[in-house]
Amino acid sequence: MDDDDDALGPQRDASDSDNSRSADGRGTAKRGGWGKGQDKSRSRERPAPKPLDAAALERLALRYVERFATTRLRLTDYLNRKIRERGWADETAGAAADPAELAQRMAELGYVDDRAFAEQRAAAMQRRGLGARRVAGAFREAGIDESDADSVAPAIADRAVESALAFARRKRIGPYGSGEGDGHGYRKLHEKQLAAMLRAGHRFDLARRIVAAPPSAVVEASDFE
Repeated sequence: MDDDDDALGPQRDASDSDNSRSADGRGTAKRGGWGKGQDKSRSRERPAPKPLDAAALERLALRYVERFATTRLRLTDYLNRKIRERGWADETAGAAADPAELAQRMAELGYVDDRAFAEQRAAAMQRRGLGARRVAGAFREAGIDESDADSVAPAIADRAVESALAFARRKRIGPYGSGEGDGHGYRKLHEKQLAAMLRAGHRFDLARRIVAAPPSAVVEASDFE
């Protein structure tokens, strides 16, 4: 629901209390007192939201960027969705909706910063143990352009080992595992753990070295540089 949409709750009719009384007027409840097809409570229908115009679209954009860290693409997609849902009132006046232009204006005003978004998203994902490939996928989805992605790439590379170890710790892989099993079963476990690290976006060579580390070994990030 939009922040500017009003929801009207159920309203009880004044006649409802009369309908619950018996026909003999003694005030006792009567089964079937409600007529067939009659609702016990009536609610007003929510009025259809007004179509958006340029001013309303800008208010939506401002409210969105106040609440969420976002990118120009995400803001554009959000505004386009709102136009599809509510319609565009300025069509008759010849003023076409341009969410992309509004998103660009928000960026020029400093309300939207794709590079800052990329930095924050990359750091958050790597703290959860996700690797560079997963981060790159998130960038594509958010519409981060190549120049902004390239500016964040060195920091992502610097955190690659710590991120991989965080994933291994969470999933009890390699030095954080129990060391149970041997032979064929142990090899299958290693293959499964390696596949999990690759799905998390980590480099093959780094993932293989972490998986191969002996259980309960005391490891440092520098051991895998």
